[in-house]
Amino acid sequence: MAGRRLPPLPTVKDILRIYRINAVKNLSQNFIITRAILGQGANRCAVIEKDPRFLPALKLLDQASGGRMEIHLGDALEFPMLVTAAGVAARPWHEARPDVTLMGNLPFNVSTPLLIRWLNDIAGRSGLWSLGRVPATLTFQLEVGQRLSAPPGHPARSRLSVVAQNWTAVHHNFNIPGQAFVPAPEVDVAVITLNPLKVPYIDLPFATFNKVVTTVFQGKRKGLEKTVANLFPPPLAQPLAHRVLDSVGLPNPRTRPIDLDMAAWGRLCHCYTSILAESPSLGKFLPRGRRDWQPLQFSPAPVLQPAQLDSLDCSGTV
Repeated sequence: MAGRRLPPLPTVKDILRIYRINAVKNLSQNFIITRAILGQGANRCAVIEKDPRFLPALKLLDQASGGRMEIHLGDALEFPMLVTAAGVAARPWHEARPDVTLMGNLPFNVSTPLLIRWLNDIAGRSGLWSLGRVPATLTFQLEVGQRLSAPPGHPARSRLSVVAQNWTAVHHNFNIPGQAFVPAPEVDVAVITLNPLKVPYIDLPFATFNKVVTTVFQGKRKGLEKTVANLFPPPLAQPLAHRVLDSVGLPNPRTRPIDLDMAAWGRLCHCYTSILAESPSLGKFLPRGRRDWQPLQFSPAPVLQPAQLDSLDCSGTV
């Protein structure tokens, strides 16, 4: 669809001045360029905004776009994302992607937990991903973006790399200088696209896979013979760790977690689950420093209706 030219609108700096808003980094350190998305021809743009002071500016943009915006006040970390795609037809997972894209300029302080939540939904084909393989283009602190796309052996390789790449094709599109944002963060920003895979490399429950990878990456530059042992209670740690490592078939026992490719992670994880099948009680063991490994659960946030949005007083500063 061809882009639709929008009438001249205030810049972000002008909006901050007009509505006398003091930008707060931990709420929304950089503001989503919704105008650009609408200008590219989006039929509808659903916006989630945590800071009610920005509602007048968003309503102005909605009017300028011909009413193509849908404004939700809430915290993206708890928001039921499927609400934003009302009316979108679901498509089978292995077929074409549904007609919706998730785009977000994420506050740095919540970007990782929010991503983990969404990866959990992708793995379970739930929430927004109950519609099918919805792609996501998101902003991250540059260091986090480099971790997401890091290949095996790269110094930036991390637990986040492996978990994200197991369920999505990660593409590091480009970087944006921090000075391009209002307020400007102290670091540059990476723009990352995550396309859900038709079939994950390792088809295990998200909680199990995340537990194994997170535990083994504690001390990611240590040899695997030390970190794999953390999956098991001390009396059984060494013999069971050797069993797991034998199944991986590593030529060097000092191989580090960052060196494993997805095939090796698959052998490691499946050996771990086979051990749990033999001794289910081992699954209750909590690795050092981890309080629990229960599946992620999030309470849905209340959704305000348009009439409630109109009644909010968003003038001045908070």
